[in-house]
Amino acid sequence: MGRTLPSITQQFLHEQSSFSKFRRALRKSDQLILDDLFAEAQKHLAAAAYATHALPFEIFLLAMLLEEHKKVCQLQDALSEVLDE
Repeated sequence: MGRTLPSITQQFLHEQSSFSKFRRALRKSDQLILDDLFAEAQKHLAAAAYATHALPFEIFLLAMLLEEHKKVCQLQDALSEVLDE
């Protein structure tokens, strides 16, 4: 028997490609940022496979948010170190 559901990687690639027209409408600088967001989400595909209760795109958005929050926390820590010196 074959798979009845697409893998999380297949779902991710499908979601990413569904935004191709939106991406083309963006400025070049915004296109690069959108590409970065999708690249960040792709880092969490293994974990996303376990979130079967959520819609795939919700999972990818949460992964993007997770990566952005990690960057904010790193910047806050760096700023605290600079201010404490």
